[in-house]
Amino acid sequence: MPRCSPYSIVLSPEEKRSLEYRARKYTSPYFEVIRSKIVLLAADGLENKQIGERLSVPRQIVSRWRKRFFYERLLGLDERPGRGRPRVFSP
Repeated sequence: MPRCSPYSIVLSPEEKRSLEYRARKYTSPYFEVIRSKIVLLAADGLENKQIGERLSVPRQIVSRWRKRFFYERLLGLDERPGRGRPRVFSP
């Protein structure tokens, strides 16, 4: 039985424009591009498994970003300060 996400994504025109820009920008970090594509595909009505297969990422990762976007919108896709050693190399 397919899993349906309880977090349905509906984008405003401004959010869609911003996500499409992030997804197309080839100089952006990879994580930004993937997160944007996940949300865009979720807004198109695809299930987490289908999105994961298209983007070659695990379904759990798709679920995480869909949920975070649902609650925090565009700010939820930004990198949060994490534990551990800071990055040494610039993007």
